[in-house]
Amino acid sequence: LGYRRYEWKCNAFNEASYRAAQRLGFTYEGLFRQHMIVKGRSRDTAWFSMLDSEWPARKAAFERWLSPGNFDAGGLQRTNLAAGRD
Repeated sequence: LGYRRYEWKCNAFNEASYRAAQRLGFTYEGLFRQHMIVKGRSRDTAWFSMLDSEWPARKAAFERWLSPGNFDAGGLQRTNLAAGRD
């Protein structure tokens, strides 16, 4: 797509989103304290990124993770995405 970087931002207390960013290969960049007010409360925002130079390795890991050979007869994945990045 021609992007130099991809960003993932989430509420710092949203553990599921935080873990998803890490699982998908994004790098934690930092915390923006009191970044915004949501529903009358200050919210800290966690920032993650993936650079265009990192994408080829991440893409290869996604392709291995989603390949038919990574699924057993019952349709369950044999290895997780993190294992495919190693």
